[in-house]
Amino acid sequence: MEMSGGTISGTGGIQASLGGRYALALFETAEQGRSIDTIEASLVTLRDALAADKDLVALTKSPVVARGAAVKAILAVADTLGLDGVTKNFLGVLAENRRLSALPQIIRAFRQLASRHRGEVAAEVTSAHPLTEGQVAELKQQLRTRVGREVSVDLSVDPDLLGGLVVRIGSQMIDSSIRTRLNALASAMKG
Repeated sequence: MEMSGGTISGTGGIQASLGGRYALALFETAEQGRSIDTIEASLVTLRDALAADKDLVALTKSPVVARGAAVKAILAVADTLGLDGVTKNFLGVLAENRRLSALPQIIRAFRQLASRHRGEVAAEVTSAHPLTEGQVAELKQQLRTRVGREVSVDLSVDPDLLGGLVVRIGSQMIDSSIRTRLNALASAMKG
């Protein structure tokens, strides 16, 4: 990744998807307004709300919600969550273009762009149970040692893992989940 003319080059993988193109447009707006951290914080708040609220997920995915109603509803959600003005306007554009269903991909891609901008490596970490602040700090330190750069982590929980972690850094995956270990043991016992 290189900076050229104020924009990030080396984003071809992100630009390839629809969500990536929207994320890149939002990132460029954030960069020009010097509000990358503010918008990223709003997107994290929105991501957490999507994880906790099935009605919000239904709003973003439903093809039967009228365009005007979707715009009005998502703007009300943005106000309720206290999202910044740029993110709120962006959500209105997504609703108008019927692209709210791409929000998870947009949020993920924006966070990757923000991490690259800060010179960090982005890691997606899935655990069986929520991690404590101490565990997150220790994990970041271990990943920093492994990759030789600062690491930002995007945490999610998947109880199906039973225990352990799955860490994705770019195309590399580290799977220390109990589910994977049990599956490997079952395969070894079969044959």
